[in-house]
Amino acid sequence: MTKKRRSQHWYGKLDKDGFIHRSWMKNQGFPDHAFDGRPIIGICNTWSELTPCNSGLRDLAEGVKRGVWEAGGFPVEFPVMSLGETQMKPTAMLFRNLLAMDVEESIRAYGIDGVVLLGGCDKTTPGQLMGAASVDLPSIVVSSGPMLNGKYRGQDIGSGTDVWKFSEAVRAGEMTLQDFMNAESGMSRSAGVCMTMGTASTMASLVEAMGMSLPTNAALPAVDARRMALAHLTGKRIVEMVDEDLKPSDILTKEAFENAILANAAVGGSTNAVVHLLALAGRVGVDLTLKDFEIGSEIPLLVNCMPSGKYLMEDFCYAGGVPVVLNELKPFLRPAKTVLNKDISAHFGGAECFNKDVIRPFDDPVKPAAGLRVLRGNLAPNGAIVKPSAATDALLETEAEAFVFENIEDLKANIDRDDLPVTPETILVLKGCGPKGYPGMPEVGNMPIPAKLVKEGVRDMIRISDARMSGTAFGTVILHVSPEAQAGGTLALVKTGDRIRVSASKGELDLLVDEKELDARRALWQPDDPHYTRGYAKLYIDHVLQADRGADLDFLVGKDTRLVTRESH
Repeated sequence: MTKKRRSQHWYGKLDKDGFIHRSWMKNQGFPDHAFDGRPIIGICNTWSELTPCNSGLRDLAEGVKRGVWEAGGFPVEFPVMSLGETQMKPTAMLFRNLLAMDVEESIRAYGIDGVVLLGGCDKTTPGQLMGAASVDLPSIVVSSGPMLNGKYRGQDIGSGTDVWKFSEAVRAGEMTLQDFMNAESGMSRSAGVCMTMGTASTMASLVEAMGMSLPTNAALPAVDARRMALAHLTGKRIVEMVDEDLKPSDILTKEAFENAILANAAVGGSTNAVVHLLALAGRVGVDLTLKDFEIGSEIPLLVNCMPSGKYLMEDFCYAGGVPVVLNELKPFLRPAKTVLNKDISAHFGGAECFNKDVIRPFDDPVKPAAGLRVLRGNLAPNGAIVKPSAATDALLETEAEAFVFENIEDLKANIDRDDLPVTPETILVLKGCGPKGYPGMPEVGNMPIPAKLVKEGVRDMIRISDARMSGTAFGTVILHVSPEAQAGGTLALVKTGDRIRVSASKGELDLLVDEKELDARRALWQPDDPHYTRGYAKLYIDHVLQADRGADLDFLVGKDTRLVTRESH
């Protein structure tokens, strides 16, 4: 006997409730047979003109619909909150969990059998996945895709990465302000996400490596006709997934997360992947911790893309994309089911590399042992992370004095002072930028190099904070220090002149101050007054978990797959 579809609890009833659900939908011109028991597929769309990365998703939704109709399903598109990374204040990360709530409750409340997640910009992909995983209906991702390569004076330029470089060049007097402004229009030439291996393309790559999208989803440019074809094929596939009852919980296993960690190392992926994978694992009940990320530490960097290399996502696509990377990682990948209802090996079988300078073979990498490193010590008892592929090797083993900025306002007011008492060896420390402290853990961890040092040619220093940094950023930047300063972590106690020891090879991060002195400082410490006292931001501050647990809200961990049985009328 065929199992009754979830949507039939809305549209299959021959009573007043069924009448209401069907009749009001019919005002859009849907015929009777649209409600005949076929799978109803929700298209969860984060399209918004305020999220430029996702501005092409309105069109891609039509491709998904074509595929759903072709496979005998009934597509229905619905909007959810859209998180424009480059547009939102104080930080889009503050709202990732709100998007996850929006997605979860929308999927739960409506009569759908499966869902296609249309995302792209940094926080939309993890936010949508977190929400969908908590309801656990058949789900699949279509990403918006990267922009075309940026162009300026005949050269390729990359989102974010070249912004940071150009900005420092202006501060150093090496680039005019007019030239800086002229580069602006050439940077973003089409719809799509950053064309560097930033957080958006990282998360799309990891979604593909985890088997939550069809192959090639990560790298196809946003304006490439093949992305529309992929959307069509995804619409077709989600109908089949509903028939197979293939859910996120079947795909997002511990092995899938391990494959994502390995892939993140190989592509030179964003540090933001750490908090997103940890949060997603919490939703599906997978025991993932910072320690698990150490399995990627010895994986070499294979993808030669900014910020860790020289090429861009368009080049990565033409070289073969994620399937080629997975093929190179084949000896290390764990068996794991995907949206194809096959092992992950089906995603890269026969993959061929068309440019071995863009995607390097395993035995000739861009950098050896380039995966994220987890650091621990009295400065980060619950952990911190650093991205060696984007760092200066010589700085990864350092002991030096700290210069402390108490908050972001302190940094902005003083970083360009000519008399700032810092040298190239100084370790810059920034407080108050964690989940609770900012709030929302902004991408300010890659602090500017002090102006006096920029003018001397310095382009990298050790920087330590409880913040995040953009996936497009680079430098020897230690991030996600946990517990954060606002939660009373040791970071809150650091003073200018204290010595700090960093050892990436040993996984150590220590404040070299006597424990009695730290106890005395701790007795005098008080948290800052919260920046928000009402609304969602207050809810966030009161309930957000620390970075080592993914910065999800404590009451959202786990899932609720129960069918809603109470009617609205």
